Formats: sequence, structure tokens, C-alpha cells
Amino acid sequence: MTSPADPALTGSRIPEAVHRRRWAILGVLMLSLLIVVLDNSILNVAIKTISTPAPTGLGATQSELEWAINSYTLVFAGLLFSAGLLGDRLGRKRVLLGGLAVFGIGSALAATAGSPTELIAFRAVMGLGAAFVMPATLAVLMNVFEREEQPKAIGIWAGGVGLAIAIGPITGGVLLDHFWWGSVFLINVPIVILAVALMVWLVPDSRDPNPGRIDPIGVVLSVVGLVLLVYGIIKGGQLADFTDAAVLSTIGAGLAVLVAFVVFEARSDHPSIDVTYFKNKVFSAAIAAIALVFFALMGVTFFSVFYTQSVRGYSPLETGLLMLPLAAAQMIFAPRARLVVDRFGNKATTTAGLLVIAATLAAFAGFEADTPIWILEVVFFLMGAGMAHIMTPVSVVIMQALPREKAGSASALSNTFRQVGGALGIAVLGSVLSTAYRNGVEDKLSLLPAGLRHTAGESIEATLGVAEKLGPRGNALIGPAHDAFLHAMHVTALWGAGVAVVGAVVVAVFLPGKPPAAQKDEEGRELVTAAE
Repeated sequence: MTSPADPALTGSRIPEAVHRRRWAILGVLMLSLLIVVLDNSILNVAIKTISTPAPTGLGATQSELEWAINSYTLVFAGLLFSAGLLGDRLGRKRVLLGGLAVFGIGSALAATAGSPTELIAFRAVMGLGAAFVMPATLAVLMNVFEREEQPKAIGIWAGGVGLAIAIGPITGGVLLDHFWWGSVFLINVPIVILAVALMVWLVPDSRDPNPGRIDPIGVVLSVVGLVLLVYGIIKGGQLADFTDAAVLSTIGAGLAVLVAFVVFEARSDHPSIDVTYFKNKVFSAAIAAIALVFFALMGVTFFSVFYTQSVRGYSPLETGLLMLPLAAAQMIFAPRARLVVDRFGNKATTTAGLLVIAATLAAFAGFEADTPIWILEVVFFLMGAGMAHIMTPVSVVIMQALPREKAGSASALSNTFRQVGGALGIAVLGSVLSTAYRNGVEDKLSLLPAGLRHTAGESIEATLGVAEKLGPRGNALIGPAHDAFLHAMHVTALWGAGVAVVGAVVVAVFLPGKPPAAQKDEEGRELVTAAE
């Protein structure tokens, strides 16, 4: 005899007990997602404080700040796919709990770091934990919601990213106003404890009945290749010389290892990334859209904090509040973006979103020290709206392109390219910023001792730090530092806008347009057909 919870009676493949609490489960998954995204959004506000000398901060240079962000991102991106496979094999709930525990330990260690090097290392530990959290949240979601509810659930899930972006800078600002810089990491610990308790209680386990094999060689090749490539790019920006032999050799070695990774994956019978997926132009375009938008946005977010704090003089809390429109727009539009897709199709929605992102990034090229702050607020709001109309449609395309039991792999692919795009954005645009700044300010540093000249030219914070130590004599450096930074920001913003335009062209050419009405009889049919 079958029970009322039997899928055969309910017409559902999901047990009734799980179906009833699916929205509560989504809430727990969003809490887990929150800490992963919250960490980066908090750090964005804290980077200026961390760059100030002890005891206020750690005295981190711009290149060390880039590594503090990218050590997390590169470990995260390099392990995401294997983490998704482990979740498919061992059970998504078990992997989620383990990832949260590692993330919490890494956060506690980062809060007590005594040097930039220790912070970089402990951020890598946090990235290790986050790699097991992110893909498992979306994989569990795909296994507790029926297909017709998946686009709505994914939209709410994507809106959770906006919530984290809103909470992060404000929380970071409040903490930095009252506590030491390490509090921005320590705040993760109680959230982890709450998420673990709720997950043990509410979230069901799921796994792939036919999981893939782990690919350790692929993981090593991808991480080594990305680290070498990013190191070379950041080093070139630090030296303001991309023709330096060490820079060129490191970038070349990184590219060579990444080529070896692609060749190995194509020949492996259990690849980390199944490169055959990318033969499909629609799937590739959706992945490219995610990578390019995060390339542009992460790079611009990096310099916008220095614009608001170092040039405009806002506190960390005020900076966090200034970013509220960006987060509010994501929370408003991300859950509703699917309605725009229903009306206009994936191509029009995503292309328009990327063009809006390009326009908002280009707007930074016109910002000066006295630009009315309401203009920045409008730009942030439009940026959030554009991002919401990119992430939701492309996430649905990617997630519904693979069978439900491969949800961990699909999520890992999406997040891998999101993180790689963000890491390269910080490295490339951060190096553009560093190079342009040094070229703009170095002739004003000629009166400094030779030992201080190179250090002072690395970033606006370094210049202002030297100026403060010089007392009244250093006041002459403040104006040129601001001018050089604004010029560097303008150049970097235009690079970011150009990348977003490239993304718009890619999706306009390759994503499917609005399907005929007859194709919409089955929910999501047009997305699946386009990706298969």
C-alpha cells in the first residue's frame, strides 16, 4: 500500500514532507549563501581600513589587498566543480555542513591575522569552505522544488545575493565604527552556527545516483594556472610595467598551464569540467555573460571604495549606506526578472542588462571629487537593476540545461566562471588602476627619498600614508594624489565598460530570442530547448 506522501499518488517526484517545507528550506539555503556573499561585500568596505598601518589595520599594500580578495576567490573557483561532484557523491547536506564548518574556522582565523600574509592564507581557508557551500545550495534547491517552481525559486535565491550585498557593507561599516578590522570576519561565526543548526533540522539530503569521479589532476592544473596568471597580472600593475621579464614569464606560464588543463579535461573520462558542454553556443554564451559581468563589476567595486572613502572622505558606514541602492535594485528586480524574460525573451533581457551595466560603468569615468552624490546613488541603482536582469535568466538557462541529478555540476560551472571572472576583473582592472595611478603621481613624488618613492606610488592610500607621516610638508601630496586617482579611476571604468559591451555582443549573437507562443506550453521549455 502506498502512503499519501508517495510520489506516485501526489504526481510529484519530491516527497510530500519535503515539498511542504520547501520555502523554509530555501530560507536556510539563502542563509548559507548569505555568509559566502556577505564576506566579500563586507571586505569591500574594509579594504581601506586594512590598508592603513597598525594598529588600525595591517598596512596592506594594494597588491596585498588584491591577493586578500583573490586568494579566497581562486581557491573557491578552483575547487567549485570538484565540490559539486563531492556533493553529488557524498550527499549535498553533508557537504554543506562540512563547508560551513571550514568557512567558520577560516573566518575566526582571519579575524586574528597578524599580517597581510596571514590574512591572505586564512582567506584561502575561507574559500575552501565556501567552495563546498555555494554549489550545494543551488543543487539542494533544484531537488526540493518541482520544475515549474524552479525559475521562481532561483529568482528568490538570486535576490538573496542582493540582500547580502545590502547587509554586508552596512554591517561592515557599523563594525568598523565600533570594533577592530577583524570583526568583519568574526561576524561570520555566529551566522555559521545558526545556519548549521537550521540545516540539520530542516534540509533533506540528496545525491546523484550516478556521480562522476573526482579529477585531482584537473583541480591542480586549474588552480596553478589561475594563480600564475593572476599573480603575473597583479605584479605587472604593481611594477607599472607589463614588459618586465618576470611578469611576462609568469603570465605565459599561467596561460600554458591553463591550456594544458583544457587539453587534459578534453581527453579525460572523468573531467572536472566537461568541455563538451561548451560546444553548445547558447550554454557558452550564458557562462560568458556571467564571467564578463563579474569581471567588470568586481574590478569597479574595488576602486569605488577608495573613491568614496579616500577622495570623498566618507566613513566605512557611510560607504556601506551609499551602496544600498545597488543592493535594493537587485532585491527588487531579481525575483521579477523572469517576468521580463517571459515577455521579451532571454536575448533581449540579458543584452539590455549588460548594456545598462556598461553605461553605469562608463558613468564612473565622469565622476570628480565634487560630483553630486545623488548621481552616484542613481548609478548604483541602475547597476543593480542591470545585474538582476542578467543573473536570473542566465542562471535558469544554465541550471535547466542539465538533468536534475547533475544540478551540483551545473551550479559549479556557473559559479566557477563567476568567480574566475571576478578574480580576473580584480587582477586586470586593479592593475590598470595601479599602473595609471603610478604614472599620474610619480612626477609629484620626486622630492621624496628614493626608498619611499616606489611605495608611495603604489596606491592612493600609500601616498596619503606617506603624506601623513611627513606632517605639514606632506600636504602638497594630497591634491596630486586625488587627481591621479580620479584619472586612474576614469581609465579603469572605461575598460570595465568595454568588457560589459563585449558581453552584450556575445549574448545578443548567441542567446535565443523570444520563442513562439506555441513553445511555451511547458514551463521552461524554451530554456531547455535552447541549451540542449
